[in-house]
Amino acid sequence: MCLTGVDYFSTLGYQPSIAYTATGNLCPLATVVVVLVTLFGAYPVYLYVSQKSPHGLGSIGMLEKLLKGWWSKVVVITLLGFAATDFVITKTMSAADATSHLIANPSWPSARIDETMAELKPELEKGADWSQLNEVGQKEKLEKIAEAEVGRRNFGQQIGITLFLLMMLGAMFLRGFKEVIGLAVVIVAVFLLLNVVVIGSCLGYLVQHPEPFLDWWAKIISPEGRNAWFVTDWQREKAVPWVTTPGLGSTALVCMVLFPALALGLSGFETGVAIMPLISGGKDENDIKGRIRNTGLLLLTAGLIMSVLLLGSSICVTTLIPSHDLVSSLDETSPAKAKDRALAYLAHGESPFPGLGKDHFLFGSSFGTIYDISTIAILWFAGASAMSALLNLVPMYLPRYGMAPEWAKAVKPLVILFTMINVIVTLIFRANVQAQGDAYATGVIVLILSAAIASCIEYYRSSNLKGWIRIPWYYIGVTVVFLYTLIAIVLEKPVGIQIASCFILAIFVASFTSRFMRSTELRFAGFEFKDERSEFLFNTIKSIEYPVIVPHRPGQRDLATKEDIIRKDHRIPPDVSILFVEVVRGDASEFLVRPVLEVIEETGRYVLKITRCASIANVLAALALEFAKDNRPPEIHFGWSGDSSLKAMLGFLLFGEGNVPWLVHELIHKAQPDPEKQPRVMIG
Repeated sequence: MCLTGVDYFSTLGYQPSIAYTATGNLCPLATVVVVLVTLFGAYPVYLYVSQKSPHGLGSIGMLEKLLKGWWSKVVVITLLGFAATDFVITKTMSAADATSHLIANPSWPSARIDETMAELKPELEKGADWSQLNEVGQKEKLEKIAEAEVGRRNFGQQIGITLFLLMMLGAMFLRGFKEVIGLAVVIVAVFLLLNVVVIGSCLGYLVQHPEPFLDWWAKIISPEGRNAWFVTDWQREKAVPWVTTPGLGSTALVCMVLFPALALGLSGFETGVAIMPLISGGKDENDIKGRIRNTGLLLLTAGLIMSVLLLGSSICVTTLIPSHDLVSSLDETSPAKAKDRALAYLAHGESPFPGLGKDHFLFGSSFGTIYDISTIAILWFAGASAMSALLNLVPMYLPRYGMAPEWAKAVKPLVILFTMINVIVTLIFRANVQAQGDAYATGVIVLILSAAIASCIEYYRSSNLKGWIRIPWYYIGVTVVFLYTLIAIVLEKPVGIQIASCFILAIFVASFTSRFMRSTELRFAGFEFKDERSEFLFNTIKSIEYPVIVPHRPGQRDLATKEDIIRKDHRIPPDVSILFVEVVRGDASEFLVRPVLEVIEETGRYVLKITRCASIANVLAALALEFAKDNRPPEIHFGWSGDSSLKAMLGFLLFGEGNVPWLVHELIHKAQPDPEKQPRVMIG
């Protein structure tokens, strides 16, 4: 749960602030929608995914199995683009928020500089000179301007420290990260404990002093107070069309309309099913049912913990933090001291309410610093979790498809590549947490939506029911919710889909370039025999010298006619044995496969029937090289192909067919550089 939690629970570092920025004073009610979608949407879907994919492949692996051919590869590559968006933004956003907590700490040299710069904005715009202000009574202003000059470097610090954290993350993975994974339990436990203390103390304060809560509730229920629902023009413009008449219905509708902006609170479920191989099955470690049961328990426990903390934090932040400290756009010169660090703001005792500020028995600089350290640690670890996910995800798919070079299976080159991407994304977003929230939400929702769609397809296909009751109405309803959420996010803040599109385009271009460059590799992982008899006959045939192999396409002519034609056209004497091979093409989109071989005897002739192959040329070349290991290299005799070179190449790349004789020749020469051991290709 802690490995999942470094991604899931760490969003408490920035989620309350982002939630208020998106929904204003409706934040607690909108968070109720997040909780309902978590417990009755995301959790049931991923519980079903864990049952159907107990080996950690997640929703992407499920869809890969449900779809076939190139469609499967296209869907997987597209989802990998969104997953890359999710995990890369997790790293950059977490590092940026960790930097925000660090810079805002009172012990940091430039802390509270934003406030000073806001106060001195008029003087600074006039280009005030320090020397002109060095008069009696101006000393204090001079000190403030000096601090403001330091504050000019605040923006550079935000980017610089964020880049440093990301570089350190990459360096740790280059060195090896296994030794530190055990720290996840300590980091998550301490972080959750501190959040329980902060949120619990604030809720306790509201119980003893209910005035802030009652003031907030008055804004929600009274028609006059509806103008105070929102604190930004964006919130108001977004909600106005849905507020027709005062009442519970319009309030709930507005909360549902604003829900997509809070979708960050749903992250972590994909990670939960991805780590399934690490989950014990109980007494029997290999008990799949036990692993599924415990995974469901993990997801439910994490979901309940996060739901309680999200709901509690939204109430505390909305009622106990002034809006101008959360949303900087409310006033051009107002500093947003709680922006990106709402709970840390409370932990530092910065709330203006008596008894909750500096005079609180626990809150203050010391406790706030402890909270900052814990938050920075879990945010940094969230980046480590995302890096681990990427390092596991990419080698699982792309190299297997032939759509990545062999070095993509190695950790260090991938770490360097992802670190460079992290740097670029951080510079594009200027290490701004709020700006990256929409891109992050897009990746999260697409992965959950893919899980919901996979659940619908799998449930329908595996069900033995008939008619309407076979249709998975519940999963369809969940799918509709997440589809609406995705559309709303994309239409309102398209930056997420733009970033994801860049990743998808880059993966597609690199993938098909790699597939083209690796097309003449011998894509063969050995034969799988249909039965023991076939294995025995194949080994027997290999020990006998069969100098001529002839591919045969069944259904066009019988073997006797084929043999007469081939002996006449190729001038093969009657005393030379011929071995016929029938190849049935399978999924041409696969790259490295283990074909199934069956040996049959037909009218006194041996025929090798080979199925489940991605490429006819690769199978024939591999078969000839297998025979060349024990005897004199055989000859492979083909008829002439009338296909054009371009058509043949495209047919080979996409459908595993094409100009087979030429391709077999190329594959053999590349796989076996010794001319004495190369089977010969004959075309007649």
